[in-house]
Amino acid sequence: MGMTLEQLNAASADEFVALLAGTYEHSPWIAKRAAGARPLLSLAHLKAVMADVVRSASLDEQLGLIRAHPELAGKAMVSKTLTAESTNEQSKAGLTDCTPEEFARLQQLNADYNERFGWPFILAVRGPRGLGLSRAQIIETFARRLDNHPDFERAECLRNIHRIAEIRLNDKFGVTPTLGQQVWDWAETLALHSDPGFKEQGQLTVTYLTEAHQACAAQLRQWMLDCGFDEASIDAVGNVVGVYRGSDPGARRLLTGSHYDTVRNGGKYDGRLGILVPCVCVRELKRQGRRLPFDLEVIAFAEEEGQRYKATFLGSSGLTGHFNPAWLAQRDADGITMAEAMRAAGHAGTMPPIQELRRDPQHYRGFVEVHIEQGPVLDERDLPLGVVTSINGSVRYLGEIVGQASHAGTTPMGSRRDAAAAVAELVLFVEAQAASMPEVVGTVGILSVPAGSINVIPGRCQFSLDLRATTNAARDALDLAVREELQAICQRRGLHYKLDQTMVAAAAPSDAALQARWEAAVRSLGLPVLRLPSGAGHDAMKLHEVMPQAMLFLRGGNAGISHNPLETITADDAQLCVEAFQHLLDSFR
Repeated sequence: MGMTLEQLNAASADEFVALLAGTYEHSPWIAKRAAGARPLLSLAHLKAVMADVVRSASLDEQLGLIRAHPELAGKAMVSKTLTAESTNEQSKAGLTDCTPEEFARLQQLNADYNERFGWPFILAVRGPRGLGLSRAQIIETFARRLDNHPDFERAECLRNIHRIAEIRLNDKFGVTPTLGQQVWDWAETLALHSDPGFKEQGQLTVTYLTEAHQACAAQLRQWMLDCGFDEASIDAVGNVVGVYRGSDPGARRLLTGSHYDTVRNGGKYDGRLGILVPCVCVRELKRQGRRLPFDLEVIAFAEEEGQRYKATFLGSSGLTGHFNPAWLAQRDADGITMAEAMRAAGHAGTMPPIQELRRDPQHYRGFVEVHIEQGPVLDERDLPLGVVTSINGSVRYLGEIVGQASHAGTTPMGSRRDAAAAVAELVLFVEAQAASMPEVVGTVGILSVPAGSINVIPGRCQFSLDLRATTNAARDALDLAVREELQAICQRRGLHYKLDQTMVAAAAPSDAALQARWEAAVRSLGLPVLRLPSGAGHDAMKLHEVMPQAMLFLRGGNAGISHNPLETITADDAQLCVEAFQHLLDSFR
C-alpha cells in the first residue's frame, strides 16, 4: 500500500517531512515549506507545490540542493555510499555496470563539468518514461550540456531534480502513469517510420505522401480501430479520420486532432501528441463501455509543415473548404506534382473528392487540440499544462538593402554606404521594439551578404522578417513600426531597399467557452492555470476560420525545444494531458 494524500494532509509538520524524506536529496527544507500549502488536492498538486518552493528559494539554497546530489558513476557509487534512491536510479540506468571506457569517459565529463560550473551534473537517469536512459544517452546528454550558459544549466539541473523527485513520489505513492506511457510508446513506434536518407541516420522526417507518411497513416488507422473507434478511414488528402459515435446521433460533434507529418530531422511529439491523446481517451471509453452524448471525431491531419510542397495546412484546409486547386500542380524537389503524389498514394488527386471533405460547421461544437508547447514557458514555470489564449497572427517579409560595395581599407567611415550595417541596425530595432510590446515577437532569421568578401564593404544585404502577435492590431502595429524604421535607416544612410511580403496570417483567439473548459480541466487535476499564447501556427488556426477552437499545451523538456530531435515529453505529463482531455469530454452534456 503506497502513501496517500490523506496521510500527508492529516500529518503533523514533522510527520509530513518524514513521509517525504528522500524525495529531494538531503533537502528536507523543501518538504517543510511545502507543508504550508495543504490541503493537497492531488499528487500533481504536491509536485507543483514542491517545485514552486525550489523556484522561490534563494540562489544559495538552489545551489545547495544541486550540490547535495552525487556525481553520475562517481566515487560515491564505487564506494557504495549513495542514498538508496540514488543507488536505485543509477542502477536502473546501468551506471553500476559501466565498461572501463564508459567509466573513464564519465569521470572526465564529471571533472570538466565541475570545473566549468562548480556543481555536479544532474540528470534524471530514469528518463522520460521511467525505464532508465542508456549509458550512451547519458554520456551524449552530459557532453551536450557542457556547452550551456551557467544560468541556463543551473535551471536545467533544477528541472532534472524535479523530474527525479516526481519519479520518487510515484514510487512512494505506488502510481504508474499507464495512460501517459501508452502515448509515449505509440509516439516511439510511429517514429520508426522515416523518409529515406533520414531513417539511415536515425533522424525522423515524414513528409507528405512519402512511403513513411503512408505507413504512419496506416498505423494510425489501425490503432484507431484497435482503440474501438466505430469508423476509421483515410480521406482524399491523406487525413486519417476516426469517429467514436455518441449516444445521441443528432447531437453536434466535437472535432479534435493534429498533424502527423514532421519537419526534416524533427521531434516525435509535434502534432502527433494531439492525435494519440484522444485515441487513448477513446480506448478508455470503449473499455468502460461508455458513450459520450455526442460523436467524437479525431483527425490525424496529413500535412501541416509545408516541407515537400510550398503549401501548408493541406489536411485541415480540406476540412475548411479552403484547399487551393493550384497546389495540385506544385512540384517537389524531384519534379513530382502534388496530384501525381496523391495518385501514387491511391488518391484521386483531383478537386471533386477534395471538395467533398468540407465539414459543415453547424454540425460541430468546435475544435480542440492538444499540442506540445514548442517553447520554454511551461518548462521554466515547472508546470505540465498550459491553456492557450490565442494563436499568434503573423506577417513575413523577404527584403534587401542596397548600398555601395567599396574597398574596406580606402573608404572613410563617413563615406560608406554599408548595406549590412543598415540591416544590423534594423535587427536591433526589431528586437527592442518587440520586447517593448506585450505578447509580440520579432525575428530576423536570414542575413546574407551576396558575394561578400572580408575586405569589401557590403553593397547588398538580404534579410527576412517574421513578426508575430496575439492580435492582428498588435501585429500590424509592430509591422508598421518596423517598416517605418527601415525607411528611416535607409534614408539616413543613403541606401535604398525592397521588401516583399511573403505571408500574412490572422491571429486566432481561443473561443472563450472552450478555453474555460480547458481551464476547468487543468484545475480538476489540482494544477494552477497558466494562460499563454501560441507563437507557432497550428491546425487549430485553420479550423478557427470556420468554427470555435481552443488549445491545451503540454510541457516540452530540454527547455521546450521543438522541431528538433531533442524534443521530449514525460509519460507523467502525458498522463495529465490525457486526464485533462477526459475531463473536457465529460464536461459536455
